[in-house]
Amino acid sequence: MHAEDRHQAILERLRERGSLRVSEMAHVLSVSAITVRRDVESLAERGLLTRVHGGAVLRAGLPGPRAHPVAVTPAVPPRVARADGRPLVLGLIVPAADYYFPEIIKGARAAAAERGIRLVLGISQYDPEEERAQVRRMVEDGVDGLLITPCGPPDPTTGTGVPHVLIERRPDTDAWGEERVVTDHAHGARIAVRHLAEAGREPIALLLREDSPHAALVLDGYLSGLAAVGLPPGEAAVFRLPAPHTDPAERERLFSAFADRAVSGTLTAALVHNDHDAIVAFQRLRARGVDIPRGLALVAYDDEVAALADIPLTAVAPPKRAVGAAAVDLLVHRLATPDRPAHRVSILPVLNIRESTVPPTGVPPARSHGLS
Repeated sequence: MHAEDRHQAILERLRERGSLRVSEMAHVLSVSAITVRRDVESLAERGLLTRVHGGAVLRAGLPGPRAHPVAVTPAVPPRVARADGRPLVLGLIVPAADYYFPEIIKGARAAAAERGIRLVLGISQYDPEEERAQVRRMVEDGVDGLLITPCGPPDPTTGTGVPHVLIERRPDTDAWGEERVVTDHAHGARIAVRHLAEAGREPIALLLREDSPHAALVLDGYLSGLAAVGLPPGEAAVFRLPAPHTDPAERERLFSAFADRAVSGTLTAALVHNDHDAIVAFQRLRARGVDIPRGLALVAYDDEVAALADIPLTAVAPPKRAVGAAAVDLLVHRLATPDRPAHRVSILPVLNIRESTVPPTGVPPARSHGLS
């Protein structure tokens, strides 16, 4: 990660929480504490934060803590209105209003309100026909632009002539170079693997929801994360979970096989995508007598409900509000400057460390592989 990317991540963390510890931020960024300390010194010299013992706090006069970081595209979007002076109207179409998407909606709504833009919401319910109907209705109603998380190909905005930005989607067919805002999910998996490896855990398993549009990215980050810390490829430790409604028997078989390996001691850590499956895995492990985190350290992916487990789960947290806000910003730039080059924004998730990977004080990790 480049220094400027680290600086932005540090500042976003401060805006989110008001303060940070160097050791915690080093885990989040997968770098050494010395590197973060130098970054903090550099930002302090620029007057962007105040150093304190072991960390930093937001400098007086800068925007205070907020619930989630808000991403900013390379320039502050101008205030844009219609030719007759009326506010812009943007359509936002997402597959669902629960799990993952509520925070994206909140981020988009806040960014739109800040710019005097009206935001109209549509829910496709993962139904391509309903999605096309929502697009058609919004275009007929005269929206100025569309923000959309498509259910799948083809892109329902094709041929509408309305500027649009994709949210959390990377189409396989990308002939038109569409603008989009996404989470770097591969990075999220890498920082989870790094965190587990630095705690001396190996081997590290991956329980992966195959029906997720982000599954391939999480798998890529998991494998590259293992390679980065010098561990062998983990394909033998990958459990590919079907969706609950498609093959419940196969899901149970895989959860049992995973628990068997944890009980036998041949697994000491796991990254589970997503939160729901992480809590199911946690329950299976506890029922089999596996001590968490001493017997097995567990990291969830999504951080929607991970903190609500009996032992709060360490989790990768995609910057959902930041994604929603950045999508609005990107579309406003497009409407203000139609001829500018296409942009894509990729935002890094963070790792929220909790009790499921941190043994009680004085208890050594399960195994050490000699990472320095």
